[in-house]
Amino acid sequence: MSMYHPNYGLSKSKEEGAADETFTNPLPRAVLRPNSFILLDGEWNFDLDIEDHGLQERWYLSHVYTHRVIWPATVEEHIGAVMGLHFQSIKEDKTVAWYEREFPLPNKDESLPLSILQLTFGACGYETRVWLNGHALQTVEGEEVHKGEYTSFTYELQEKDLQTVNRLTVRIADTKDADIPRGKQESFIFKRGGIWYQSYSGAVRSIWLEVVERNRLRSRVGVVSIVEDRMVRFNLTTHIHDPGIYTIRLNVFKRKQEAAEPIAKADFCLALEAGEKQQRLVLEVPGAELWSPDAPHLYTLIAQLIDKNGYTAEIETHFGLRKIEARGRYVYLNNQPVYLDGILYQPGLSSYEVIKQHMLAMKKLGCNLVRIHIAGVDPRVYKLADRIGMLLWVEVPSPHRSSRQSRTNHHNELLRMLALMQTHPSIIIWSLYNEDWGAQDIATNSKTRQYIIDMYHYMHLYFPQFLVVDNDGWHHISLEGRLKSDLLTVHVYTPDEKKWSKQLDRLVEGKLKSVTIFPLVVGDPFFYRKQLPLIVSEWGGFGFANYGGPKKNSERADLIRLFKKELRKRPIAGDVYTQATDIEEEQNGLIDSKTGVVKVPEGLLASRLND
Repeated sequence: MSMYHPNYGLSKSKEEGAADETFTNPLPRAVLRPNSFILLDGEWNFDLDIEDHGLQERWYLSHVYTHRVIWPATVEEHIGAVMGLHFQSIKEDKTVAWYEREFPLPNKDESLPLSILQLTFGACGYETRVWLNGHALQTVEGEEVHKGEYTSFTYELQEKDLQTVNRLTVRIADTKDADIPRGKQESFIFKRGGIWYQSYSGAVRSIWLEVVERNRLRSRVGVVSIVEDRMVRFNLTTHIHDPGIYTIRLNVFKRKQEAAEPIAKADFCLALEAGEKQQRLVLEVPGAELWSPDAPHLYTLIAQLIDKNGYTAEIETHFGLRKIEARGRYVYLNNQPVYLDGILYQPGLSSYEVIKQHMLAMKKLGCNLVRIHIAGVDPRVYKLADRIGMLLWVEVPSPHRSSRQSRTNHHNELLRMLALMQTHPSIIIWSLYNEDWGAQDIATNSKTRQYIIDMYHYMHLYFPQFLVVDNDGWHHISLEGRLKSDLLTVHVYTPDEKKWSKQLDRLVEGKLKSVTIFPLVVGDPFFYRKQLPLIVSEWGGFGFANYGGPKKNSERADLIRLFKKELRKRPIAGDVYTQATDIEEEQNGLIDSKTGVVKVPEGLLASRLND
């Protein structure tokens, strides 16, 4: 069984901060630690628990496994591999799968006396239980069952539970429950086909072991910049076992800086109790250059937690200073109007390396914005966007049914994603819902609308670095005549040029009905009057089966030019073409999904505000 560190030694080592541009961080995370790690990817024992008897029969204590599979991959792929079936036809109700492997106890570096062995799952789910040598583990947050499949979660391994050779057991359970945040994966309500895709849950990202300090900063950093005076507000989370007085030291470097001295630094003294605490710290970065797609200036933050004896725990991340606003009819980046030339992107099961090729191809198309459509992706993608200068519009994977439980699940997923995605200057827009999926009763149920309103206000209060869209496409919520969305977003699909022009005219005139499938606004009366940016957030789709419009790439390019020209004639703040690559039955992409080759002329989707 191959390992990343075959000698199983864990000691201090520098990661990405000292590496060149060709270095690819092998771990799916954006905030780094200078400690080495051991990947537990590779061969695992595997069995499908068809009758869900494993808990009752205590498989975590002893079980004879009959299969071996490679982690990471989806549980559907694993089932298909061991049963000889196409995985899309297997998961009819509930799927329970068990994984197990052994690992020797790593050699602990004596220079790290106040340390703990930590186990991290890059993403796994929807429900995950973990045992070490038969002992049930709890996440750092105290969960015996971790729910969610789009973000990482960690366990601290206690020395009393560790042995010379250790057995790690993982149980993953998933269903087609429509209350679960699913994005465009099929459910009991939306069956696979058309715009609904196969399920792909389970062991989807890497697992690794690393030594972390008992008292440390968690690997999540929020960044809010005030560009007018080059002030940066860092939101940090401390994790403390030993209460006492600590110093948080912030050091900021230019990303490619060769000098040892930081360009900005500060110490902050805090009295910390046991447990976790969030803390905002403010630092001025004199002469800082702002981040934008044309000039993606990045800085490196090294944050240290230092105890009274000088013992130091450290994390490192990149950040950029930028300001995003919805002001009047346009979106402003760093106080300058910017037209959003966007494209819809659905990565599906693409690996990070493949997504990287897609992102670079979207840049060649002339896009300055990618709308990652209701999907959770590898966090390295956000870092890539920071580096190449690509704005991102991200979305919470939607449930498929509106209920109290679906709103609870949606809320929890949103908070998990936000906790790990606050650092990136590239992320400028969040959508809470899309086209009523998971909020089908938005027009008739005041509880559904109130939940969305509450989340909109919550994000404005705690995450002012983002623009927020309540329900993308239509059925935006008005309360007392104020839209609970920073953008008025509209989905307009037609391959007919004359109809396209008429629909755009109706939009800019402020017509809220008969411009798309459903009314644009629900709740109290709303009067557009060009008081906020209008975004055509989905259009095109040329090539989709039974939709109409050209299927040849040259003809599609010609029609796209005509449609973009009509957009530029009007006071519209941006548009998002559907879509970047083909995926399953949606064969309407402008980029080859396997090679990343652009199938239409480069620069096709580029425009400027004053065209």
